[in-house]
Amino acid sequence: IFLGTGSSILSALQDLFWLSKSKVEKQLQIISVLQWVLTFLIMGVACTLILMYILCTDCWVIAALYLAWLVFDWNTPKKGGRRSQWVRNWAIWRYFRDYFPIRLVKTHNLLTTRNYIFGYHPHGIMGLGAFCNFSTEATGVSQKFPGIRPYLATLAGNFRMPILRDYLMSGGICPVNRDSIDYILSKNGSGNAIIIVVGGAAESLNCTPGKNSVTLKNRKGFVKLALRHGADLVPVYSFGENEVYKQVIFEEGSWGRWVQKKFQKHIGFAPCIFHGRGLFSSNTWGLLPYSKPITTVVGEPITIPKIDNPSQKEVDFYHSMYVDSLIKLFDKYKSKFGLPETEVLEVN
Repeated sequence: IFLGTGSSILSALQDLFWLSKSKVEKQLQIISVLQWVLTFLIMGVACTLILMYILCTDCWVIAALYLAWLVFDWNTPKKGGRRSQWVRNWAIWRYFRDYFPIRLVKTHNLLTTRNYIFGYHPHGIMGLGAFCNFSTEATGVSQKFPGIRPYLATLAGNFRMPILRDYLMSGGICPVNRDSIDYILSKNGSGNAIIIVVGGAAESLNCTPGKNSVTLKNRKGFVKLALRHGADLVPVYSFGENEVYKQVIFEEGSWGRWVQKKFQKHIGFAPCIFHGRGLFSSNTWGLLPYSKPITTVVGEPITIPKIDNPSQKEVDFYHSMYVDSLIKLFDKYKSKFGLPETEVLEVN
């Protein structure tokens, strides 16, 4: 009898232990995502203000030394950055991955003797899948594509922000400008893959749960870059990227859309009115994304010839090939990741 009672108590304690571990892991997942959201939204401005404040205190020498280093190091982001495998392998990114969860699906091998431009779609509100898959090792990008160095391209303005610039570079993130991309594709050897979120800020204005649309018809600059460097184009689609936040969509012609477009034109990003879940409950509104699965599928590379000065006709031809390839990728995998066979990818 006593033996049976002891076994029951032990069993109950084990159940309690595993429940506690599960809760701790869930909290760690929430913290990992929260720190990234705050980094995305306020780290650049916060670090700038803190640096200005330190300049006005007795510790001004620290701020002055950092500013001197900043001037010396100013062009590093344009020259491939300064990635850190240690940062890319932080345990926090594995908790980040498991919160949703996020998965990376490989469909074809990539040759290390070639360079690549990945077109990432859709943008979503924050490009969570793009960050997790290509700026960290949480989903095993280096194991899935051995010998390939991924560079996620983002707004160049982020690299003018103190501290934030160094944090971004440590993950292998680079400015999405011609100088940076030219350097990586021409002076950094082979085996480089630049990930460009092609739709950019314009696409983020239309992302909402249940909608699969991309801004691509008039986005041809990345194709021209690929032709100039002979870099193969790779379509990438992230199923679930639009599901993690809810957004207020302003109709074309409305005052809200007018304000968003002005910001996009002059600053480079479009302010969105969005919400996710609260910090302590999924039933309240907050800045945390909803824990919906994001599955990023890397498609088949399109072989691109090297043409120093491609004509518009050549750009249009390979752009059309790319659009067709992206649609085929979407159609092939949509039913595997929760979409009906009747779902159509909207290309704007």
